[in-house]
Amino acid sequence: MSQQKPYIPAGTQMDDWSWRGLVMGVIFGAVLGSANAYLGLKVGLTISTSIPVAVITVAAFAALRPILGRSTIQDVNISQTTGSASSSLASGIIFTIPALFMWGLAPTLGKGFIQVTLLAMCGGILGILFMIPLRRFLIVKEHENLPYPEGTACAAVLVAADAGGAQARPVFTGLLMGAVYKAVISLLKIWPTEVDIRIPVLKKGMVGIEPTPALLGVGYVLGYRIAAIMVAGGLLSWLGIIPLMALFGESLPAPLFPELFPDGATPKLIRDMSASEIWSRYVRYVGAGAVATAGIIAVIKSLPVMVASLRQGFRGLLSRGQAAYETKLRTEKDLPMGVVLMGTAAVVLLLALVPGALGAGAPLKFRVIAAVCIAVFAFLFVTVSSRIVGLVGVTSNPTSGMAIVTLIGTSVLFYSLGWTDTFGKVTVLTIGTVVCVAASIAGDVSQDLKTGYLIGATPARQQVAEITGVLLNAGVIAGVVLLLGTQYGFGGTEFPAPQATLMKTVIDGVLNANLPWGLVLTGGSFALVAELLGIPSLAFAVGMYLPLSTMTPVFLGGCVRALADRGRARARGKEKRGDDTDRGILYASGLIAGEGVMGIGIAVAALAMGRRPPGIGFTLEGVVGEVVSLLALAGVGWILFRTACRRTD
Repeated sequence: MSQQKPYIPAGTQMDDWSWRGLVMGVIFGAVLGSANAYLGLKVGLTISTSIPVAVITVAAFAALRPILGRSTIQDVNISQTTGSASSSLASGIIFTIPALFMWGLAPTLGKGFIQVTLLAMCGGILGILFMIPLRRFLIVKEHENLPYPEGTACAAVLVAADAGGAQARPVFTGLLMGAVYKAVISLLKIWPTEVDIRIPVLKKGMVGIEPTPALLGVGYVLGYRIAAIMVAGGLLSWLGIIPLMALFGESLPAPLFPELFPDGATPKLIRDMSASEIWSRYVRYVGAGAVATAGIIAVIKSLPVMVASLRQGFRGLLSRGQAAYETKLRTEKDLPMGVVLMGTAAVVLLLALVPGALGAGAPLKFRVIAAVCIAVFAFLFVTVSSRIVGLVGVTSNPTSGMAIVTLIGTSVLFYSLGWTDTFGKVTVLTIGTVVCVAASIAGDVSQDLKTGYLIGATPARQQVAEITGVLLNAGVIAGVVLLLGTQYGFGGTEFPAPQATLMKTVIDGVLNANLPWGLVLTGGSFALVAELLGIPSLAFAVGMYLPLSTMTPVFLGGCVRALADRGRARARGKEKRGDDTDRGILYASGLIAGEGVMGIGIAVAALAMGRRPPGIGFTLEGVVGEVVSLLALAGVGWILFRTACRRTD
């Protein structure tokens, strides 16, 4: 293996800690982390924020240069490290905590806020600590085999930061566009937020689109192939399974399980249901089975990676004389192993001994068992998460699959111990929360450490910045999730919270033994077929599980990406370009962040007023409103395309 030469030589003695970088990272991490939480609750996906934070920081330092003086590459690196680590907290929280709202056990903005914040902190700390002994193996020794795409790209952005802050313009433009658009449709309510088109001949067949810039941006970030696979899953559910159920259910004289027990409501016949009701009461179980199976497949496929990473992780934990802690080179200094061991012990003891940390009513012996499960599963999936994102990036990290395995394992354990009441369910969920946050943080931290390795940063400084970002922003992300849940609820059309709904289904099914296994296993078969055909089963399964109206704008964003890539390819063939950066990624990230921030702002306003914004009293309705809505989205898509194709002279 050739020795990687960092941008700043390893022998350069310097203090690369930056308080101003830390402060900016905390601020930007709070903003983009809140937007990530909003996006994940709405569509079930989150994005890596490393590159947007880095670019925004470059622009901020350039704007504040008369006040702060000239910034260095290490200032920006500390900011993006802090910001991306703290914003990745969102993934773990949104995948689990909304299930409490669906159980009718919504955490309050008082004690509940403290508990969720504590769980996020503990998961984040474990994710960072467990990555420390793995850094030399995964980041350094496996440098040529694990590219860590976001980390490598972020390093390129930092090295090119001498170009100034102009490159950040697409992020801010997209942020403004996303915020204004969200205000128009949700605050002013000028045109409808969804367009539905009924398909003739197909019984109850319907295609919908939710024309929002954030979903368009998500599709652009994912790219055409993944976006197309996701919309294919949605088409299978809405133009395949739902019409079939409507056709064969037309003559059924009695309700069909699980509609026999519709949470206290009067059971409905399939012929009396709308397409949305068939989806929510039947097809969603099929999608849940597909997502669960796809997640387990992802974990199984990573078993070789898991074994190799675990072996190296245990070596790191058991070795007392690692060169990493004895070397005098600044670029090889991690936090001491004593910090790892004492920090892990402190988190485990905190979760085990503090009443209410893992749910009110949990006896001490179960809290101890739960804390041990957290430590084992967290270390297991931190290694898996880091290795996987090294190959495919943060966006493709199967965190939900790891959470499902954790929940199934702990649910089976609790079922065997006879603890199946509501307190048992809550404790299982909180275990999943901590493990999910740890796995999510580990994936993002790995990218940050790769960036630091390439530019020549001190790992220990980055690790301290990551821990600081987690501690300071855990409460922000927890507050955003609880605020949105309090104002809008979860599991409905506004915020379906797909992963959390799935986690709830898994826990209920194992502890109550009442899942409609026929539907679930049918969904699993679709995931298996997709995998055998070489199709990413998790993307396909997520498309089956979510409403088609959510998938269609994602697909359109993927189409814009394909057209922009083709345009840039033609430009490269005609002329030598000095800068071929895809500004569309930055603009799309701004669209996502802008809508998320405005959505959270509207929720805060609703909380203060005690009601949702009433609008301006004038809404374009019918065909006119739908056409205006689609034209507005087309306009955003055109701007996104032009931004992606534009070059910088």
